[in-house]
Amino acid sequence: MTEPRGPVDSSRVPRFAGPATFARLPRLDEVSGADVAVVGVPFDGGVSYRPGARFGPAAVREASRLLRPYHPGLDVSPFATQQVADAGDIAVNPFDIGEAIETIQDAANGLQADGTRLVTIGGDHTIALPLLRAAAQRYGPVAVLHFDAHLDTWDTYFGAEHTHGTPFRRAVEEGVVDTSALSHVGTRGPLYGKQDLTEDEKLGFGIVTSADVYRRGADEVADQLRQRIGDRPLYISIDIDCLDPAHAPGTGTPEAGGLTSRELLEILRGLAGCRLVGADVVEVAPAYDHAEITSVAASHVAYDLISLLALQGKRETTDE
Repeated sequence: MTEPRGPVDSSRVPRFAGPATFARLPRLDEVSGADVAVVGVPFDGGVSYRPGARFGPAAVREASRLLRPYHPGLDVSPFATQQVADAGDIAVNPFDIGEAIETIQDAANGLQADGTRLVTIGGDHTIALPLLRAAAQRYGPVAVLHFDAHLDTWDTYFGAEHTHGTPFRRAVEEGVVDTSALSHVGTRGPLYGKQDLTEDEKLGFGIVTSADVYRRGADEVADQLRQRIGDRPLYISIDIDCLDPAHAPGTGTPEAGGLTSRELLEILRGLAGCRLVGADVVEVAPAYDHAEITSVAASHVAYDLISLLALQGKRETTDE
């Protein structure tokens, strides 16, 4: 087995120098293949309020320069036990949502055709639908953990079926998700009406609000989520606005009363052992950020997701 090629050595090349790939990892075209590919989708044509998430992938990559190769919380070296590479950005049509969705789905199918698992950086949450389609095409209907201030299961906006507020309703309707294992985490804030919750429940989602996390703690919440997921293939979709604006001001639809970055990371770490098959981190809008607070948080979230995939790879190797 070829030894994975890791990040650029920061003792030889300063962290602020060189190409801004995620965590200073090699590009996908610089390695023979990858177990995990980090891919950007600079698209925000589906937003309903503040634009700017198209600049998210670049900001998260820049903020990831300080990430280091050993994760003490999970006791794993995610870049040493698997080949992780930066696959660059999927170039999509910024003026046609339908075409953009098709492009993302086709690109995701191509990237994961050889078994590569994807950690995608958005972009707005519209991109979750084609990524879920691609995951289901490979693994069958997937369990979903959706970290978000909002439900994102509304039907339409201004008659449009594909926006950043509708991807999970479409995913249920298309049968690409396992409706026995769907959960929102971190939801809060005003809704259009109580029917939003009723319709969401009919789609199969359970809800863990940000207040639930505050009262019950990250460990108990993670345990509940693991029980709901079981051994199903799992896709994790993280809207950075699940974090409180104090921890993620740079996002398009901020809501007060959110998770802390510590709570989010601890919940993710509590999912070690789940059968993670793919993930995304979306809605980083750097124009509204301050001192890279949001992009730093997003880069650490992506790092934890990659670390969970490293543990999953080790578990599958052991099982075999």
